[in-house]
Amino acid sequence: MPPPPHPDDAHPYLRAATAGIRHHTRALPQTDPPRPADRAHLDVLHAHLTALHQLLDRIAETTRPPHPGAGRHLATAHTRLWQSAAAVHDAFHLLPSASADTTECHPERLPEGPPVLTICQRHLAAGHAVRRKTTPADLRPHTTACVR
Repeated sequence: MPPPPHPDDAHPYLRAATAGIRHHTRALPQTDPPRPADRAHLDVLHAHLTALHQLLDRIAETTRPPHPGAGRHLATAHTRLWQSAAAVHDAFHLLPSASADTTECHPERLPEGPPVLTICQRHLAAGHAVRRKTTPADLRPHTTACVR
């Protein structure tokens, strides 16, 4: 029987992604005045958030049956992560673009649309998954009060 994995060896890709995010945060240029985010940056951030959203969805689904309390908290985190992705998507469309035609979502044009609209394709796909598992009441604004 093989020995149990060491905690540092668990989930190496997730640990690498976290390290990458930390590195990126530290490496952001400190210009004077500070440079605002651009659409490409928000597109990549949205891709990361939606990937985390899918991962958290799977973890919540497998945790809920044996541990309902923990599963509920993970489901709440899943919803809040969706709200974060939605806010990043909205911010993306508020930033100026190279072409005036790409400032709004046009779902009817997505299959043939310009590459900049991949964020919209990703967002619509994630939105379908969210609507299958949450109610509008679940998506209302949330405040946190930690009791620990």
